[in-house]
Amino acid sequence: MITQPETDRRGLSTDRHATLRLGVVGNGNRAIIAKRAADDDGVAVVVAVADPHPRAQDRAFERFGPEVRVGDDVSVLLDAGIDAAFVTSPDDLHADQAERLLRAGVDVFVDKPLATTVADADRILRAAYESGSRLYVGHNMRHMPVIRLMRDLVEEGRIGEVKAVWCRYFVGDGGDRFFKDWHAERAHVNSLLLQKGAHDIDVIHWLAGAYSTRVSAMGGLTVYGEVTDRTDRSGQMVGEWLDREKNWPPLAQTGLNPVVDVEDISMMTMRLDNGVFATYSECHYTPDYWRNYTVIGTEGRIENFGLGPEGVVRLWNRRSEYAEHGDVEFPIPDVEGGHHGADPRLLREFLEFVRTGAPTETSPVAAREAVAAGATAAESMRADGGALPVPPLDPALRAYFEAGQRRADHADRSARDA
Repeated sequence: MITQPETDRRGLSTDRHATLRLGVVGNGNRAIIAKRAADDDGVAVVVAVADPHPRAQDRAFERFGPEVRVGDDVSVLLDAGIDAAFVTSPDDLHADQAERLLRAGVDVFVDKPLATTVADADRILRAAYESGSRLYVGHNMRHMPVIRLMRDLVEEGRIGEVKAVWCRYFVGDGGDRFFKDWHAERAHVNSLLLQKGAHDIDVIHWLAGAYSTRVSAMGGLTVYGEVTDRTDRSGQMVGEWLDREKNWPPLAQTGLNPVVDVEDISMMTMRLDNGVFATYSECHYTPDYWRNYTVIGTEGRIENFGLGPEGVVRLWNRRSEYAEHGDVEFPIPDVEGGHHGADPRLLREFLEFVRTGAPTETSPVAAREAVAAGATAAESMRADGGALPVPPLDPALRAYFEAGQRRADHADRSARDA
């Protein structure tokens, strides 16, 4: 007798090796992760791509093959009968696109940041809650070896109880990556505190074990506002204009986006709900490109120097004056793949979550809290820099997602959809 495989609400097998039909919304630079996910998985396949730009549509056939369906909007994915979708469109489009897919019964990977406003982030979570479709947010830094190493040291109690977290982000390619296309416009990103800082705010919250309740910020457009040479690059990709030799120093940049109204330096402070204090600073005109985290506890501190296998995490746990290498030094593991090995882990986790509902390291609640802290900090930065409360999440939504996106009335989703 042949045993029929268990299926979920869409009739998909819950076998982690079952075939998945994938779609992509927004076929820009980051959309390559959909191809990598399918290629690495072996049995998942990208069958539809939505993007209104002709060049992005041509690129879809190059990336995913001649059989892929291509269209201007989400409708092409729904017509193709996809099981899951990658939303890698400009940040301000995430909410409308993700909500439509979720309410249509499609499981959704939303690239970070989840949204550009607190209201839109909450709208996405509510759509997943009400539909029962699975929501995943691409906070790949939770899978980066350097962050996991620091998290392990914290969890092992090597610095005692965490009391403070500091992050400095030196965005050495800022002029090329964030001031020559839609990233330079508040209308599309709100603030780079979300587009870039959402990663770091999430990591700060994760290392501290809590979320921000009150934030303040200062910053401004201090360098790139002086560059008057502007170019419409809407038909290009980042790799076509990024040049680390030619485009230096920052005031030598040419061809910035026609609209530049986001800050190129931002500094925010956070008070978390467990009493931890944190700071986050990003600068988009530094010569070097990396992040530096410091975590201070009641019995020591840790700090990373570098992000990949050439770097280390250092622990200080004895009283001293300047000690360059700390008291213990931990090499950062070498893991193959994009973002120092984070992307393959992230993509495998998403596909397993779609197939089986398995627990994930990433969290829609945490992604929402990163947006809430960043958006509130942007509001403070553009006012008088005063501290503002971070809007709380609906307790019902929090409980649902923290329970792994399961609740009683979603227990038999296949019966509901039938």
